[in-house]
Amino acid sequence: MGVPAVRRRHIQLRTAVAPDPPDLPVSRGFYTIRPGRLSYRAGLALQQHYLRAENRPDADLLILTEHPPTITLGRKTDPRHLLTSADELQKKGIEIHQSARGGSITYHGPGQLVGYPLIDLTRHKRDLHLFLRTLEEVLIAVLRRWDIPANRREQSTGVWVGNKKIASIGIGVQGWVSWHGFALNVSTDLNLFQHIVPCVLQNVQMTSMQQCLGTAPVPETLEDALIRQFADSFAASHMGDYEKQTTTQA
Repeated sequence: MGVPAVRRRHIQLRTAVAPDPPDLPVSRGFYTIRPGRLSYRAGLALQQHYLRAENRPDADLLILTEHPPTITLGRKTDPRHLLTSADELQKKGIEIHQSARGGSITYHGPGQLVGYPLIDLTRHKRDLHLFLRTLEEVLIAVLRRWDIPANRREQSTGVWVGNKKIASIGIGVQGWVSWHGFALNVSTDLNLFQHIVPCVLQNVQMTSMQQCLGTAPVPETLEDALIRQFADSFAASHMGDYEKQTTTQA
C-alpha cells in the first residue's frame, strides 16, 4: 500500500529530534486508515464520510494514501499558475480538481505519500497556525531519520531541503475538524510539476526522497515512521488501523 518502491537498498534510520516541537495538549489518540491508491475524488469522499459526526470514531484519524496524476486548485489559486491547458492535461492522463483546502495549486501523483489528518482541533487550542507548524515538524523529523536535512521557511508553508520543496501542506477545517493535509514526494516524477507554478513561487524547484537519497525508502517503513512521529508530535497514542478495529468489533 501507499507509495510504490523503486530500487531498494538498506538505509540506516536515525533517531530524529524535531526542532522546537510545538507544545500541544494531550490528544485522545488516533486511528490510521491506509486504503492504498485512491483517485482524488475517492479520497475526498472518504474524508467527507468521516467528517460527519455520526461516522467518526471517538478518536482522530490519519488517512495515508496515494493518488493517480492529479492537479488540485486550492482556494488561493491564481489561474495563471496552471501552465498547461486542461485539454492537454487530459490527453496526458492528468486530472484537475478544484479543492476546498487552503493554499494554491499543487500536483499529486504516484510516488507521493499523501496524508489526510482528521483532527479535532478543539483539543489543540483551535490554532490553525500551530496545527500547520506541527504537521511541518512531523515531516521534518521523519525526513531527518533518513538523514535528509529538511527545514521550514518563514511565510511559506511546507517542507524544504535547501532551496527545493519536498512536501506541500494545505488544510481545510469543518466544524473545527481538519481535513485535506500534506503530500510528501518520495519517488514522484518531478517533471510533472512543470505544468504548474507550485507554492505561488516562480522557478521553485521540487525534490523527492529518491532524489535526495538515490533510492526511495520501503513504503511500509516510511509510513510506520511517519505514524510514530505523528504520535510523538501530537502527543497522541496510535490506536491501530481503524478498519481492522471495526471489523473486529463487528
